[in-house]
Amino acid sequence: MKSKGHIQNLVLGVLLLVGLILHGQSCPDLTSPVDGATNVPVNADISWSAVEGINGYILSIGTTPGGTEILNERPVGSATTYTPPLGLPENTQIYVTITLFFFDRPDITCNTETFRTEDITTAPLCTSLRNPLNNATDVNVGTNIVWNYAPTATDYRLNIGTTPGGNDILNDQSVGNVLSYQPPADFPPNTQIYVTVVPVNDNGSPAPCQEESFTTGDIAVLPGCTSLISPADGAINVPLTPFLEWTAVPGADGYRLTIGESPFTAEILDNNEFLTNSTFVINFDPNKTFFITIVPFNDAGEAIGCQQESFTTILGCGPFIDRDTGELVTLNPEIEFPDTVSFCENTTPLVITSPDVADGFRWYKVDEFGNEILISSTAEVSISENGEYIYEAYNEIPQATGVVECATTKTFNVVSSELATVRNVDIREVGNGLRIQVEVDGIGDYEFAIDNPEGPYQIDNVFEGISPGTHIIYIRDRNGCGTVDYEITQDLTLEGFPKFFTPNGDGINDFWQFVPPVAGEVNVADIFIFDRFGRLITQMDPLSQGWDGTFNGTELPSADYWFKARDASDNEITGHFALKR
Repeated sequence: MKSKGHIQNLVLGVLLLVGLILHGQSCPDLTSPVDGATNVPVNADISWSAVEGINGYILSIGTTPGGTEILNERPVGSATTYTPPLGLPENTQIYVTITLFFFDRPDITCNTETFRTEDITTAPLCTSLRNPLNNATDVNVGTNIVWNYAPTATDYRLNIGTTPGGNDILNDQSVGNVLSYQPPADFPPNTQIYVTVVPVNDNGSPAPCQEESFTTGDIAVLPGCTSLISPADGAINVPLTPFLEWTAVPGADGYRLTIGESPFTAEILDNNEFLTNSTFVINFDPNKTFFITIVPFNDAGEAIGCQQESFTTILGCGPFIDRDTGELVTLNPEIEFPDTVSFCENTTPLVITSPDVADGFRWYKVDEFGNEILISSTAEVSISENGEYIYEAYNEIPQATGVVECATTKTFNVVSSELATVRNVDIREVGNGLRIQVEVDGIGDYEFAIDNPEGPYQIDNVFEGISPGTHIIYIRDRNGCGTVDYEITQDLTLEGFPKFFTPNGDGINDFWQFVPPVAGEVNVADIFIFDRFGRLITQMDPLSQGWDGTFNGTELPSADYWFKARDASDNEITGHFALKR
């Protein structure tokens, strides 16, 4: 069972992500035809790149920059393709303007893009009836004649009669560049009607085009429109599972409902058919405005010109736009809680107290199967084992439908930890300072500082460029189990080791050997000398005469050589020196 806070946090996360996208809002580009294209077919679709986080697009098409004579600010929802129902004019510069539509902020009108259509040199092809279909029967006497678009057509001529080839209803009438015709009077009932639609352009018309026909039924009357009873148009604080009811329409056989989250979408119901004037709709989202269109219908057809209505659901927990301030508001508590919490070995149980302000709290242990087990319903929880947990803080919000619980949750892990134990400190000379590497044991997650218990701390266990002398290394458990310190002294790091020697037999610097900085005090063990390839040249006692610059009796050339030794504190000392001849 997932807690309420999970779902609400997911919604909040999505909305915040949308908000971030909108702050850097970008406009779409035409993808087909692209900006600047030429010789574009007059029946081309217009497509553009998708823009995330918007409520919809509004499209305008004209023959001048920003013009709207072809399409005037038409909402097209979330679609990214639009098909001009009458095509586009030939050999014409076409201008497309896309506007980004929002509910909670001003719309953004993007820059106009343009392309040029082809020059048409042939007559259009014939078309066919779309309503009524050819050979349809029992057609309403008040029907309109609708036909399919004929690419490249700029006009259509209609012939309508009650006999094959007849024109007693309409005689070769030019109706313009449209796709429908409304007869001035109803067709006669129970009669076969013959229709010929001929597309035309500047290059002529196809000849001949096939005649089609349909048969009318008895005289019938279209139903009128209806309106919402509950919730009323414009209502607010509507329950999330409302009972929808609308005025019954005399003569209607049923109703078709469309409900969407914008005036031009249908996410909830898409022209769904109901035979009564009421229905339940389950689980609307809180604090949203929903747009509903109800169209009564009967055998004669659908009601004409029915208006869209709207209502707004209860606030819920948000986020929602405050109508007074315009700010994004959420009723969930704000929480601050780490991703990982640790308890120190031998100090269980771990007691955690919520640092947040909220009306209530819950703590869950997540078992190996992903089940959430409630372990506390207060601000405090005791935890005695590692694993995955969930912390939840919630506010209780009185609303029209009762008290709503608005929760925020955080998943965190509990791990064991302990103080560090220093296993080794490696000290070496690098350049003009010391390189100190601290090696520790323990199950904690550690960080390191030098000479100051307040830090700064670092994850790296190596310190570079440290001066010789006494230093304190601080090792702190990042999970809160405490800090240990370790003192080191490296006063003799490289003192007493000559930087060069000259084995030329003049009695001066003929041997390389450790020279104690304090007379009589020898506090280094065996010394090893290597060449620059890492080959061991010799091992010598610090009390011996020293190295004479030879290997197996052969004089070695002038070069840098390396040494390694250990002092009385078991610190390793390394460095290099020059052999000069």
